[in-house]
Amino acid sequence: MAEAAVAGQRLSLAERLSYGFGDFGFSLAYNMASGFLLYYYTNVVGLPATAVGVIFLTARLMDAVIDILVGIAVDRTQSRWGRTRPYFLFTAIPYAIMSVAVFAVPDWGLNAQLVYAFITFKALGILMSLGSIPYTALMPMMTADTGERLKLSGMRSVGTSASVVLGTAATLPLVGLFGGGDEQRGFLAVAALFAGLALIAVLALFRNCRERITAPAGDRPPVLPVIGEMLRNRAWIVAFLSCLFYFIRFGAMMAATPYLAIDVLGQPWLISIMLPAVSGTLLLSAFIAPPILARTGIRNGCLGIFAVSAVLFLLLPLAEQNTTLFLAIYIAAALVTSLTITAAFTMIAGTVDYHEWKHGTRNEGVLSAGVSLATKVGMAIGSAGVAFLLGWVDYQPDAVTEVARQAIRWSYYGGAAVLLAIQGVVVWFWPMDGEWKGSSA
Repeated sequence: MAEAAVAGQRLSLAERLSYGFGDFGFSLAYNMASGFLLYYYTNVVGLPATAVGVIFLTARLMDAVIDILVGIAVDRTQSRWGRTRPYFLFTAIPYAIMSVAVFAVPDWGLNAQLVYAFITFKALGILMSLGSIPYTALMPMMTADTGERLKLSGMRSVGTSASVVLGTAATLPLVGLFGGGDEQRGFLAVAALFAGLALIAVLALFRNCRERITAPAGDRPPVLPVIGEMLRNRAWIVAFLSCLFYFIRFGAMMAATPYLAIDVLGQPWLISIMLPAVSGTLLLSAFIAPPILARTGIRNGCLGIFAVSAVLFLLLPLAEQNTTLFLAIYIAAALVTSLTITAAFTMIAGTVDYHEWKHGTRNEGVLSAGVSLATKVGMAIGSAGVAFLLGWVDYQPDAVTEVARQAIRWSYYGGAAVLLAIQGVVVWFWPMDGEWKGSSA
């Protein structure tokens, strides 16, 4: 088999780096949007928070169809560049353009601005699907070796980390630098800078990464049976739900952190520490997670991580009056939780092997599309949930009520703990630790 031929093959450093920073290319614009698009829409442009929540949620729910179609297309693509790489080449420039357009809402009437916001946000999501789904599908095509996949997942965590650092920590200082007091101009300039960096990363992914394990060109069953098999793939269901709840929490924290720092803690400068803490710990986890998870297994390792992280989040409100202690607990929680993202990337690749064992086909595109959908819908539910919460408590930036502050505070801490507990229940059913091929799962 092709898999056996490459199972022990070591990937070059250039290939690992290019694969890892492919996530940087696809995630940078999305992390900036996740961290600041709600703030940009409500506080800079002046759009109603509830309307923004509807935009976020509606646009992402529409991805249920779009992502599956992209996955099907990947599984049926045959080109001189392979099955995934042409998508990197042909979506790189449009994606860069649209990542700027979402932060360029024109000075029109309210209804026209809402339409513009929906169209550009939706277009950004479609273009991300066209790039990120083939990107996720690429890993199981590059190598069948679990150790190499863990290294690729670790490098992907580095790329994710770099994208979150720039998309969160650097955004507001750069907005101030480029905008000179004009946030509208500042956000547009930062979006343009990030678009250029992301474009370079995606083109490097196209140039340096190769597909080595692929299904035969003619081995493409009808669509509905493929989707039915996917829904009977227990490993895929666990990976899908785990990613969904991970990114609901992540999206909510990204959107709510500016409000927590400004309106609850009264220290806006914490934004540039709290949001980057997620990315900095992702960078650390990229190196420490693979050996830990290789020893504990995905399921047991993640269950311990979720338990510790939930406890740390519940300790945060007790430390609000001591900024140093608060940040220490927050960073510890972020570090512990970040270990699971490396596990998630490895789980996603593993669903393809499990699918081939159970159904005899690989279908990397469709399987990756489902998990990509979980990522985007999760982020949308998280950020939309924050927007709806702000609308529900009648949040006004210039006159924040105590009711609004309490809603932000307890949804931030308690919501994280609840979602971590749910994610733990999901990962309990992961079937691929140990001698999974000999089981009846």
